Amino acid sequence: MAAVIFRDVSKRFTRHAGRQLLRHRLARLFRRSGPAEHFYALRDVSFELQPGESLAIVGPNGAGKSTLLNLATSLCRPDAGSVEIEGRVAALLELGSGFHPDLTGAENVRINGALLGLNRRQVNARFDQIVDFSGVRDAINEPLRTYSSGMVVRLAFSVAVNSDPNILIVDEVLGVGDQDFFAQCVAKILEFRRAGKTMLCVSHSMETLEMLCDRGLWLDHGRVQRFGSATEVLRAYQQSAGALPQAEAGPAITPRSFPRR
Repeated sequence: MAAVIFRDVSKRFTRHAGRQLLRHRLARLFRRSGPAEHFYALRDVSFELQPGESLAIVGPNGAGKSTLLNLATSLCRPDAGSVEIEGRVAALLELGSGFHPDLTGAENVRINGALLGLNRRQVNARFDQIVDFSGVRDAINEPLRTYSSGMVVRLAFSVAVNSDPNILIVDEVLGVGDQDFFAQCVAKILEFRRAGKTMLCVSHSMETLEMLCDRGLWLDHGRVQRFGSATEVLRAYQQSAGALPQAEAGPAITPRSFPRR
């Protein structure tokens, strides 16, 4: 059974006129006006991922990448088509999302673990493993507002990967950590994939995406430009932006396979 399925998915939002006073917004609600202007963040997007596959999602700003991740995490619903997700999802969509700056690191671990579906016994059993992987044990009882951005990412990533999700979703946050922690993340993600888990990853680092992912999805103005092997899609995207000469694009390359446990 597929882990992630998008079938002809479209998502649209209302285009607002900009900042307005509350009385002006209320007046617009009650007076008759023409139809609201909409724009499509995603339009007719279809793809499928099997367990153990990792998807690199690329495209310019405004292409619909974050909207796609929000749909995959059920933060919003499609206006057309269907999204099917099989299993527990852990998402890192924003620096410190789900964390409270006035709570300690330990308190945030317990709350975030509960948000990811762990009960109190499971959080307690994995607490030391989470803290050791994050490398912030010396500050674990300090308020999160005293942490650096890198420390917050380390703790958030550690909670996410140690919650034993079936699907991990990462949106441009791994680059905040230092080199040693990045190497830890890569090793954990590869272990995660060998266990038959699935990942969706958005990043502007083509090297990171090619190292971590075997499938690629290129979006532009909400539409799929190409879906296939990560190497093929990333090279086509770079070539379109002038980052690669035409000769370097090369022939299509089949997805790389990773051994599974």
